[in-house]
Amino acid sequence: MALQSGTHASKVPEVTLVFWMIKIAATTLGETGGDAVSMSLGLGYLLGTGIFAVAFALAVWAQIAARRFHPLLYWFTIVATTTVGTTLADFADRSLGIGYAGGSAILLALLLASLFAWYRTLGTIAVDSVSTPRAEAFYWTTIMFSQTLGTALGDWTADTAGLGYTGAMAIFGGLLLFASIAYFTTRLSRTALFWIAFVLTRPLGAVVGDFLDKPLDAGGLALSRFTASAVLLALMLALILLVPQRPAQRAH
Repeated sequence: MALQSGTHASKVPEVTLVFWMIKIAATTLGETGGDAVSMSLGLGYLLGTGIFAVAFALAVWAQIAARRFHPLLYWFTIVATTTVGTTLADFADRSLGIGYAGGSAILLALLLASLFAWYRTLGTIAVDSVSTPRAEAFYWTTIMFSQTLGTALGDWTADTAGLGYTGAMAIFGGLLLFASIAYFTTRLSRTALFWIAFVLTRPLGAVVGDFLDKPLDAGGLALSRFTASAVLLALMLALILLVPQRPAQRAH
């Protein structure tokens, strides 16, 4: 369907309830999938990060080169950001010894710097403005930092803070609920609330993924990482293929 005069299509989907359902499934898949490659296959965090970084770079290239919004390509790129975020955060926090607190602080600074540079360059960080290569470059850079930050935050909350996986799920789920309530009941910036919710879905997915595949004595369900990843992927594909998605639009 042709766009009405005065509007243009974004290269990202309209933000709906289904968007958030797929996003949470994708972030959980990033945790189980990243751990499956780096831990279950024994490739380690560094090699796992290298593999997923290549997938991420190719996916972003394809996304920017595309002339219109493609749901499968968009969500594949999201999964690529969350898997590379998982292994990169684990490599920095564990292999380099930075720790969850240090890693979270560095990644938060990078995320804020990316948002600031994006705003100063283009004048907006609204998701419905992502329709040019420059905006997409900022968008995917910001998302990669947010996904990596979310992994570190999830691990920090569940492990270092001692809340466990269920406690961490309650914390991040509650914060998402507050963001949703604020969206419908306050006049706070919709763009700010979107990015807050977008960041929070990643640590929620991280702790849900750990809850699914970590050993029973560690507070998890001890499910196979490959099985959990396959189920999450099937859920994502079902939502993407069965529920129509359209690109976000905004007035000039």
